[in-house]
Amino acid sequence: MASRDLRSFIARLQAAGQLVRVRAEVSADLEIAEIASRLAASGGPAALFENVAGHSMPVLVGAFASMERMAWALGAESLQTVADRVGRLAATVPLGGKTGLAAKLKALPKALELARLRPKTVASGPCQEVVRTGDEADLARLPVLRSWPGDAGPFLTLPQVYTADPDGKHRNVGMYRMQVFGPRRLGVHWHRDHDGARNFRAWAERGPSGAGRAMPLAVALGGDPAVTYAATAPLPYGMDELVFAGFLRGEAVPVVRCKTVPLAVPADAEIVIEGTVDPDERAREGPFGDHTGYYTPADAYPVLRVSAVTHRADAIYPATVVGRFPKEDCYLAKATERIFLPILRAAVPELVDLNLPLFGVFHNWALVSIRKTRPGQAREVMQALWRMGQLAYTKFLVVVDADVNVHDVEEVLWRVGAEADPRRDTLLQSGPADVLDHAAPEGGEGGKLGIDATAKLAEETGGRAWPEPLVSDPATADRVTRRWREYGFE
Repeated sequence: MASRDLRSFIARLQAAGQLVRVRAEVSADLEIAEIASRLAASGGPAALFENVAGHSMPVLVGAFASMERMAWALGAESLQTVADRVGRLAATVPLGGKTGLAAKLKALPKALELARLRPKTVASGPCQEVVRTGDEADLARLPVLRSWPGDAGPFLTLPQVYTADPDGKHRNVGMYRMQVFGPRRLGVHWHRDHDGARNFRAWAERGPSGAGRAMPLAVALGGDPAVTYAATAPLPYGMDELVFAGFLRGEAVPVVRCKTVPLAVPADAEIVIEGTVDPDERAREGPFGDHTGYYTPADAYPVLRVSAVTHRADAIYPATVVGRFPKEDCYLAKATERIFLPILRAAVPELVDLNLPLFGVFHNWALVSIRKTRPGQAREVMQALWRMGQLAYTKFLVVVDADVNVHDVEEVLWRVGAEADPRRDTLLQSGPADVLDHAAPEGGEGGKLGIDATAKLAEETGGRAWPEPLVSDPATADRVTRRWREYGFE
């Protein structure tokens, strides 16, 4: 059953023994992050810190930090259930002769029941039980975490960032870290290819400096976990994340109009921050301990000037801690891997399975299996995947046969050693690099390495026969299984 807001999700976690309420006093400066890191590394529960020094709001961490909790966040018992729903939806999408992931994603809204799944505006919501504007809109009231000793300050790490283009046609909900610069100033760390940045550029291009160019922006924290996930989903520009969240939750997301900016946010959010971003203002943001396991260096980013902070009367502050894997964000990424796999399969029919391993931190490694029927097919798949959304940033792409379990990394590496010749079966080329990849050339393209670890056809080996893999005799294996205890083994 779907959780309609953060507190109903907390109740489900607690009922399942997946939440610990911490009543001991803790600090939002490094201490909560250290606890959260240890819980994530050990597969521990979520934690609700009810006594945060200097603050009245409790802090929730680790709500999504397992595959099981991630599925519950999306109203299912397993992510495969959600993927199956997306697969059935994708199967109904007419492409009109177009191919590729982008075409499939852009056509998805046509398949959604938009009249039922568009956000529904309501007159009021819990997120506006307390309203503070002007000088009263003080970010110091929020227990924002500092996660790592080298961080430049406290950062919002689980925000839903709401923007729209100047015409109001393209609402976007993204998730970008935000550094607290002061009582009413936040840094907005988005990259050039992010949809929020695209909306921001549209506002900046309206004319000369002055009124009319500052972009309205709202930040929602908490609410339905499906909305939080949707903010991270790799949707194409123009596809409303709130419509996708409505699909995930099975009904439209209720929204309320903000108090000081012309935007709408989920009515059941815990906290909302409103303000504007002037294209002419930048500030030094960072360093920040990132999901790569290293600090992202400081750089100049836009600044949100806060005009209002609204929240529930008994608001809970949700946060996540990123860093060297495994961390909570790994499971958000794995959810995307599972949920969007059916769409990838629709665009690349020979694709069987995909694993973005946790150690690959989203953009370093991808392991894929295919049904191979012709020479050179593995290279074709590499090229296709490198043209698909965020997979374009993948540095190491390994292709194996359909019978290989891509989630068993040792099996994949065995196949690489057994099936690949480095000179014949590797593909080295250039392509876009993730902005956070410190190993890539600064400001330029990075390298891509594809490894074809499939069994080779005669056309690929110059006629050399490929050996059959060792497989037990089925009848003997079955007999041994049945008699195992009879042999005296447990």
